[in-house]
Amino acid sequence: MISHGKDIKIFTGNSNPELAKAICQRLGLPLGNSETKTFSDGESSVSIYETVRGSDVFVIQSTCTPVNDNLMDLLIMIDALRRASAGRITAVIPYFGYARQDRKTKPRDPISAKLVANLITHAGADRLLTMDLHANQIQGFFDIPVDNLLGAPLFVDYFKQKYAAVHDETIIVSPDVGSVARVRSFAQKMDMPMAIVDKRRQKANVSEVMNIIGDVRDRHVILLDDMVDTGGSLCHAAEALVKIGGARDVVAAASHGVLSGEAVKRIDESCIQEMFFLNTIPASPAAQACSKINFVDVSGVFAEAISRIFNETSVSPLFQ
Repeated sequence: MISHGKDIKIFTGNSNPELAKAICQRLGLPLGNSETKTFSDGESSVSIYETVRGSDVFVIQSTCTPVNDNLMDLLIMIDALRRASAGRITAVIPYFGYARQDRKTKPRDPISAKLVANLITHAGADRLLTMDLHANQIQGFFDIPVDNLLGAPLFVDYFKQKYAAVHDETIIVSPDVGSVARVRSFAQKMDMPMAIVDKRRQKANVSEVMNIIGDVRDRHVILLDDMVDTGGSLCHAAEALVKIGGARDVVAAASHGVLSGEAVKRIDESCIQEMFFLNTIPASPAAQACSKINFVDVSGVFAEAISRIFNETSVSPLFQ
């Protein structure tokens, strides 16, 4: 594992410790000895209980719910490691929160994704490892190297096997115009045609399906997205594909299952037959209890990326 003088150490906050343990298990390494807690007034407190001087340190922390608490835990842990003379600090953020606020859509809007990028950089991170940023241009918000891993290829093997007998009757669908590039790449890997659900978003978390670009009639549909928050857009798209487009059935996949509010209930009551997420965000009890929802493990991809970063070899093969 170790190819040069520095050693490697992996720490985690409270957002997704099970994923961190799985990554360490794949690397054959122990999880770093640390503690993340809160004071009585809610302030975050981080303690590192082992030396990190000169070490190549990776901090695994998704900025998922509670977003602000997990973000502060990450920043404080990075600061603690920097002040402890860590050799290099890589922030491993499987799910990058605040990514949806990546541009100004109306006057006096913030660009929160840029603000968070500044905070992580100034806290002391030397590089970032993440998966399926909501918008690729967020990589340019950082003044440090960013490796944005792709989640869609993890679904390829499963869906190729599932639809092997009806390959010519299956189509990949983008739930909106913004996801076309991601879905096109996935469709090429699956060697299947694609279609697009054209929708109009009236306000945040509310959308109205307008039209379906492409022929989905009598086809099996794989609906691919990068994240599912309230589930409204995805479920409306699936309903339109069946009722308007005439699709036989719909299976959906998304990298990040934010699943806020009534999302799990919406998915369970929708016409979606199966829903797949990556475990970049820990599953809530409701999601674990839902028979339609399944999770695909990403620990192998992150373990390989961490190994390549530590050994100073190319990470680009993981993007293919």
